[in-house]
Amino acid sequence: MVNHNASINKAKLTETDIITKFIMPAVKNAGWDDMTQIRQEVKLRDGKVIVRGQMGMRTTVKSADIVLYHKPSMPLAVIEAKANKHEVGKGIQQALDYAHLLDVPFVFASNGDGFIFHDKTHAITNSPGTPEAHNLESEIRLEDFPSPEELWAKYCIWKGYTAAQLPIINEAYYDDGTGKHPRYYQLQAINKTVEAISSGKDRVLLVMATGTGKTYTAFQIIWRLWKSRAKKRILFLADRNILVDQTRINDFQPFGTSMTKITGRTVDPAYEIHLALYQALTGPDESQKAFKQVAPDFFDLIIIDECHRGSASDDSAWREILEYFSSAAQVGLTATPKETDEVSNSDYFGDPLYTYSLKEGIDDGFLAPYKVVRVDIDVDLQGWRPTKGQIDNNGEVIEDRIYNQKDFDRTMVIDERTQLVAETITNYLKRTDPMGKTIVFCNDIDHAERMRRALANLNPEQMAKNDKYVMKITGDDELGKAQLDNFINPKKAY
Repeated sequence: MVNHNASINKAKLTETDIITKFIMPAVKNAGWDDMTQIRQEVKLRDGKVIVRGQMGMRTTVKSADIVLYHKPSMPLAVIEAKANKHEVGKGIQQALDYAHLLDVPFVFASNGDGFIFHDKTHAITNSPGTPEAHNLESEIRLEDFPSPEELWAKYCIWKGYTAAQLPIINEAYYDDGTGKHPRYYQLQAINKTVEAISSGKDRVLLVMATGTGKTYTAFQIIWRLWKSRAKKRILFLADRNILVDQTRINDFQPFGTSMTKITGRTVDPAYEIHLALYQALTGPDESQKAFKQVAPDFFDLIIIDECHRGSASDDSAWREILEYFSSAAQVGLTATPKETDEVSNSDYFGDPLYTYSLKEGIDDGFLAPYKVVRVDIDVDLQGWRPTKGQIDNNGEVIEDRIYNQKDFDRTMVIDERTQLVAETITNYLKRTDPMGKTIVFCNDIDHAERMRRALANLNPEQMAKNDKYVMKITGDDELGKAQLDNFINPKKAY
């Protein structure tokens, strides 16, 4: 029998009331733990930054009403709620969009009367003709909401997990207690990699745009594989000291005393997590090949940061290390996969297991949009030729030929060119935001010093306020390298 008054009252309730009075009780009654398995108002995107002149604003992004988890940061289902004046399945398309971002197969929509249940696993987990078989989408009562055990069992069948994989899959993420959760694309990259390695795949390529947290993603992959003891000795390889040091101090810090940075061409087998500059492990002489101090099966997991720089090339020093430890599972991280006649990432690692592009990062609002401001310098476009017998600043006669962009700041320095570039940058910043974080890429250390000097001379009032307004950050400059964390931190002005 229908209680007409109750129906009228329910129709007047807000979406929030529907969640509180009907959806959450139904979910909790089915056995979902409020502390570890249910999150409300889960923000998946930041909202794209729209730039108009010097003004910037973000597009509004709606959060998923409820996400259900097998374990924290291991999502299973999305629930989208609507007020009771709407049809029960009104929110299903919105929920499907969120489910796509989270890569989950179970999607629910509700107006408080019941649920529309969209089950992507139904074709695999239900045999046609059996009593429990149901359609891709079906309507279920509030009291029939599935339990965590039901959805997890269906999920495991759908994924094809073996009994040997489950302890690894079930290993929890590292949680620092601050409430920080991996972003949706990081979740996908981490989960897909752990799944692949636990199933026996030993070469994985992840393509993630610069600034989207590749190192944090790598840390969580290592953490789960290490904690589950699926992988016991891990090598993290990078090609620049600053990358290794930042990784050790920041994202990898929870590894604590289990972690070491390889220095002095010595691999200490007492540690389980090894961070290394590939140059510290190898060299032209056999005596410099420090990686051969340990057996080829010593490492069972290797993560190669920025693997496009060298590891894709057959004759690279990276490749020598990777082939020596060929029995290890190897994960390549890159923002720009290389595919040329000479160099190929996919030839070594296979096709990317997961890709998160620069465009996706900008559309989601995790990366700042950019516009190209093109400045053409005449000598760059036309080249430069000395007059007959022209001498340089050292009194030497300049070789008579046409010099072009490849020569400038390498075989030849044109001081006016450096000055013009510095003036162009300074004028642009003065017109926009003088405190806008700005990177100027230079050819080498000497070029960087000349550019630093030119910019300092053009900005005396800013340098008077703080002489860290212009800093040269190069491999040989400890003071400059120490400023990298301040540069990265948006709260730090200098």
